[in-house]
Amino acid sequence: MWRARRPTHERCAEPRGHAMSAAKPTLDERIAALRTVTEAGAGRIPSAIGDEAAALLQQAEARRSRSPEHTVVGVFGATGSGKSSLVNALVGDEVAKAHVRRPTTSQALAVTWDATGAAELLDWLEIRERVERTQPVDPRAGKLVLVDLPDVDSIEAGNRAIAERLAGQVDALLWVVDPQKYADDVLHAQFIAPHARHAEVTLVVLNQVDLLAARDRASVVASLQSIVSRDGLPRARVLSVSARTLEGIDALRAAIGDLAASKAVRDARLTADVQTLAARIDDPGSAARLDAKAALRVRDEVGTAAGVEVVAAAVASSYRKRAAQVTGWPLVSWIGRLRADPLTRLGLGPKRRGSDKNDDPDVHRTSMPLLSAGAQAKLSLAVRSFADTAATGLAGPWKAAVRIAAEGALDKLPADLDLAIARTSLPARGSWWWAIIGIVQWVTIVAGVLGALWLVGASLLPTFGMPTLLIPRVESGPLAGWAIPTLVIIAAVLVGVLLGIISAVLSALTAAARRRRTRKRLLASVDEVVQRDVVQPVTAELDRARAVAAALGVARR
Repeated sequence: MWRARRPTHERCAEPRGHAMSAAKPTLDERIAALRTVTEAGAGRIPSAIGDEAAALLQQAEARRSRSPEHTVVGVFGATGSGKSSLVNALVGDEVAKAHVRRPTTSQALAVTWDATGAAELLDWLEIRERVERTQPVDPRAGKLVLVDLPDVDSIEAGNRAIAERLAGQVDALLWVVDPQKYADDVLHAQFIAPHARHAEVTLVVLNQVDLLAARDRASVVASLQSIVSRDGLPRARVLSVSARTLEGIDALRAAIGDLAASKAVRDARLTADVQTLAARIDDPGSAARLDAKAALRVRDEVGTAAGVEVVAAAVASSYRKRAAQVTGWPLVSWIGRLRADPLTRLGLGPKRRGSDKNDDPDVHRTSMPLLSAGAQAKLSLAVRSFADTAATGLAGPWKAAVRIAAEGALDKLPADLDLAIARTSLPARGSWWWAIIGIVQWVTIVAGVLGALWLVGASLLPTFGMPTLLIPRVESGPLAGWAIPTLVIIAAVLVGVLLGIISAVLSALTAAARRRRTRKRLLASVDEVVQRDVVQPVTAELDRARAVAAALGVARR
């Protein structure tokens, strides 16, 4: 019975530690899973997403290797939201104003506490303007980097590009809005909403609340909270402050301290990035295990197209022909030698197969006719049907990949099958009983000839004046009076006919058995080719799809 075998020449690496469990995957497991998706899914997932995933993996490695003790908080906002003023209020000094050479919000400015080891991190973030402070924003903040960024709605493309790039690199996101533009579509649709999975590392700050009447503040904050929830961050913390009056600044400092104090904030950011990207990748679908019946069917159909039945029939026909030559009535059996042996016509006869012990079987080909257009069409249909059956449940690109993997064998299958048939050991030897029947046949011929010569001699010798040759006769019994030479002739004929019938029956039975044995051997050889050229590539694609599906599940959780 054929069994689907896992290919040994190619296996898709399944992510380590990706076993589904109640516990959330670690960041290392998520990154390994995303790497599996990008590597195993190459050519099956959109190249743009694949490039993004590769960039994210590179970014994750770069960030984790650069001052992991520092927490980088980016301050983002639209024009007029008061980002720089808010940074000054948080720092307790007008650090932004101190850098008068820098046009307003045109470059990122980093304020660093405990700058030891931060230089490489800031170089990676491409932040050239830096300020160091010793008075902490919050006692729990520790090593903190607060980044004042250009306006997200800047008309300068370069400024906006800086904000977009750093929004994907900082550890925590602090979105600043003002009472007039807190519902600004650019900020919400193009920046906050795309970071919906980053609620754990997100703060939303309503600045300039001192401009609102006391009775309006609660409703504006509630409205902002509702908008942020619609952006996909219902758990994001919303605070109201005034950079001018310092109202709510202490609460904001404490919130930043909470983020910085959490050792998992950097990992939480990268985790959200991995989850967000993984959610954009379509599932491969459900890759079922190979259907053994479908594999057997394609093997049989390919074998038929390759001439398995033709060779099996030739083995049987060759056996009957050679048996008739050896065991048939010697006076007519020689006629069979005038016909070519069916196996020899196919280039599979005993002479070719045993002509040289040093023959390299890899260079042999049979003399079987090339596949007809109909046979090639059947071969192609069998392979494609197998691929379609194997790909049941897979999504479009993965289904196409399975078919491509199977169809890749179509060009080489005819030659590989021909070689496999040529190298298959066929049961072409004669049977032991041939010699016995052949000897008996010759004995009967000799006996019959002697009996005939006796009768002829008895008739002709007196004609030439020679002594009469006595003809012995049976003296008693049912055959009394019969000439013994005549009985010998009759017995020789009857025995010859009987042996012919017996040998024909034995030959037919043995030929049928050898046909079955040949078919079994040839199908085994065909199966090796089908396994190597068709089944294993398809299995590899199914394994690849399963690996990507499992990895996506890990990356998304």
